[in-house]
Amino acid sequence: MSRFPYDAVVFDLDGTLCEAETGIVSSVKVAMEQLGCEIPAWVDLKLVVGPPLRDTFHTMLGVPENRVEEAMDFYRVDFNNRGRFLYSVYPKIRTLLRMLREGGVHTAVATSKPLKLATDILDWFGLTPLFDVVMGEVEGPQKLGKPELIRRALPERYHHAVMVGDRMFDVEGARGAGIPCIGVAYGCGSVEELREAGAAEIAETTEELQKLLCPGAEAPRGFFLTVEGPDGSGKTTQVDRLEKNLRKFGFTVRRTREPGGCAISEAIRGIILDTKNMEMCDTCEALLYAAARAQHVHQVIRPAVANGELVLCDRFVDSSVAYQGGGRELGVATIQQINAPAVDGMLPDATLYLAIDHREALSRRLAASTPDRLELQAVSFHGRVQAAYEQLISEDEERFLVVNAAQDRDSVEKDALKAVIDRISAYEQR
Repeated sequence: MSRFPYDAVVFDLDGTLCEAETGIVSSVKVAMEQLGCEIPAWVDLKLVVGPPLRDTFHTMLGVPENRVEEAMDFYRVDFNNRGRFLYSVYPKIRTLLRMLREGGVHTAVATSKPLKLATDILDWFGLTPLFDVVMGEVEGPQKLGKPELIRRALPERYHHAVMVGDRMFDVEGARGAGIPCIGVAYGCGSVEELREAGAAEIAETTEELQKLLCPGAEAPRGFFLTVEGPDGSGKTTQVDRLEKNLRKFGFTVRRTREPGGCAISEAIRGIILDTKNMEMCDTCEALLYAAARAQHVHQVIRPAVANGELVLCDRFVDSSVAYQGGGRELGVATIQQINAPAVDGMLPDATLYLAIDHREALSRRLAASTPDRLELQAVSFHGRVQAAYEQLISEDEERFLVVNAAQDRDSVEKDALKAVIDRISAYEQR
């Protein structure tokens, strides 16, 4: 028996799990434009999220009955091709779902969207495995309606169930299914709308919703993701894009880097990379990296992961093994020994490696900006770095997610995101 107040929780999709307004409104505008119809000036387009699509076009936007199907077709084409990719998962929702699942709570989705489309959206965000049931509308003119969708989303037996939604349609649907509804005012509905509809409770933020559904529970462990690659592999660009995408997917991202990530480690970084310090010996360099890492792990990485955050780190101990162990020829075992107390068991859950030949990568890097002290090393140095990385990957294939970084930036972004989401989704199901 769960320690939480409800043993079954059914969620609406749009405006509850996902910020859908941007995508839906954008596709509605496209459909109306292609139809040659003006959007009435008095219509609050935020309210197109929630009601059935037919009602949106005919009742709300005044599309003539004989052109509603045409409008819906225009909408569906644009939404499937573009609009749905403008969605984003609300912050803390992933954490909330994991807390419910770990607490033994039945979790489900009941949405007026067609089932396949709803499933496609949840699959895209890697959320499907966090639900026991996903219910959406059937194809054709005869619809199940919200109450029936909710009933079908519930388990055969339960003690206390609740619906969570952002519009009056969710509250009314829950009432029809015989369960209460928690209204969420961070979506498209207002506190007034939800209160007038009869919501049992109202959460104005996802944090408040978490307290209502999982009182007293601690956030599950987060995820430690590192990104590695030769200088010039496009790592900074891809870390920027990955951070943006992961936030869109609902993760609480703590972005950091090595060497650096906190004040002490950033000060050490300045010493390591300064071209004025060309006389620095290899052992000193390796020890400085380890010192910066020790503080970084202690002050930033370990606390953030324990707090349920996704730590996205630009380089970690693999860089030391590759650059000092391989490039400087200090030896892999020596570098691992030096870094053992610094890492203190805090190894990455996954490492994204941007694979590209070191010669091509360095050519890119030198053409882009002024090189730092390490980037000024001979080509043979960078060849040894690449070889060391490849050895690490061969010895730990499960941890490394290898992506071809010689592609164009958009292709690298797409491949990297898929690899990362697939790995995190598997982790969240454990």
